[in-house]
Amino acid sequence: MRLTAYTNHALRTLQLAALRAPDLVRVDDVVGVHRLKKPNIVKAVHELGREGYLETQRGRGGGFRLARPPETITVGEVVRLTEGDLDLVECFNPETNTCPLLGVCRLSRKLREATAAFMAVLDDLTIADIAANKGQLMARIDAVTTKIAA
Repeated sequence: MRLTAYTNHALRTLQLAALRAPDLVRVDDVVGVHRLKKPNIVKAVHELGREGYLETQRGRGGGFRLARPPETITVGEVVRLTEGDLDLVECFNPETNTCPLLGVCRLSRKLREATAAFMAVLDDLTIADIAANKGQLMARIDAVTTKIAA
């Protein structure tokens, strides 16, 4: 499985919001820590806010924070939001399938099983889980931001 950069950006945004909770996080904070492009983070924050994962505050001193407790947000649901359909192969989508082997192909069946197993692991992982080692993560973030400021 391979996830898009957009999904990574969304997850990193939620992780940083969990780490800094209850304080507001700025888009520039995510950009600086992860060395990402600002428009990509703005897009992720907008979608995560629209979908109820982030609470956003505009204006000077604004930013965003988690809109829900981090233990109630699963990585799986965020991946589904940002990735859309996880159609690994053409035959997963009945509207675009042209494969004559549909229904008898063991490869297709096993790829479906693999996708389901992958998502089951992500459904068992929360934003709280990926922010649980806060001390280590914040030490690394502090080192990165100190280096940038210097």
